Amino acid sequence: MAFNGKWESESQAGYEEFCKLIGIPDDVISKGRDFKLVTEVVQNGDDFTWIQYYPNNHVVTNKFIVGKESDMETVGGKKFKGVVSMEGGKLAISFPKYHHTSEISGGKLVETSTATSASGPVVFVRTSKKV
Repeated sequence: MAFNGKWESESQAGYEEFCKLIGIPDDVISKGRDFKLVTEVVQNGDDFTWIQYYPNNHVVTNKFIVGKESDMETVGGKKFKGVVSMEGGKLAISFPKYHHTSEISGGKLVETSTATSASGPVVFVRTSKKV
């Protein structure tokens, strides 16, 4: 149940390059650049509700059970089916344009998203503190 709770972003690296690569519009990128994203996680064993609160009251809620196909949504609003796996305490899923992992490390929620460009991988890391 390590993921349970509310988390607020405190740092991010690779944000702009990653967002541009996956097709997020420039105006949305600029609004999110310094935004304190709040992630709320309710974990009951392998059953998760993962809610992220973005600028302009945009909310993305994904409900999933580890190892089972679930209906998911990207930050850009694209709906898809995916399977979240748990490996070594990390949640992992492949979104349509990138691979995403979430883990608790040093008491922080660390989310890593990796997309592939023509020149190689582009990595975005967001670290959040518990609030």
